Amino acid sequence: MLTGKHIRLEPLEYRHVDGLVAASANDSSLYQWSPVPQGKVEATSYVDTALAWRDAGTAVSFAIVRSDDGVVIGSTRFFNLERWSWPKGHPRHGRRDPDVCEIGYTWLARSAIRTAANTEAKLLMLTHAFETWQVLAVCFHTDSRNQRSRTALERIGGKFDGILRAHRMAADYIARDSVRYSIVAAEWPAVKQQLSQFLSQA
Repeated sequence: MLTGKHIRLEPLEYRHVDGLVAASANDSSLYQWSPVPQGKVEATSYVDTALAWRDAGTAVSFAIVRSDDGVVIGSTRFFNLERWSWPKGHPRHGRRDPDVCEIGYTWLARSAIRTAANTEAKLLMLTHAFETWQVLAVCFHTDSRNQRSRTALERIGGKFDGILRAHRMAADYIARDSVRYSIVAAEWPAVKQQLSQFLSQA
């Protein structure tokens, strides 16, 4: 569990299914670019996949929970956890933690948009990635049409890497072009300071 002032990130489990259903029910127009579970069957399948990826060692998924009342307001996850084959004698040889990872599958309820929730979730996750796992980089992908997400990633310090054409299936079931952003370890101190400043003003 990763705990902040405004939200906490609880490892995603079946006990969160009803909360996910409630969080995604109010305004489906928010989710035109990303697959977000609608209804109990989809939410249960969503958790099924998250737990399978966890067991395979490729992802760590969370429910985003509001601290003051314990309400589930969305979900996010680490995924594409890459462990590189470092040669013997290298300081990173034999590591169990990932060398690089991606943060994504992030969505929020309408009530959490334009609150501190997304900023604090990113601060908690990036802190864990860079300071506990000691990753070399964290990357993010978003649909090239999703201007709100692109603006948010640039705001938190993500650097534009390029566009991957026909990269993933979009929520509208087409092959989407994905915009890639990343933060590398050398940039993390400045990004952390900026995120902390944003939160101090929330």
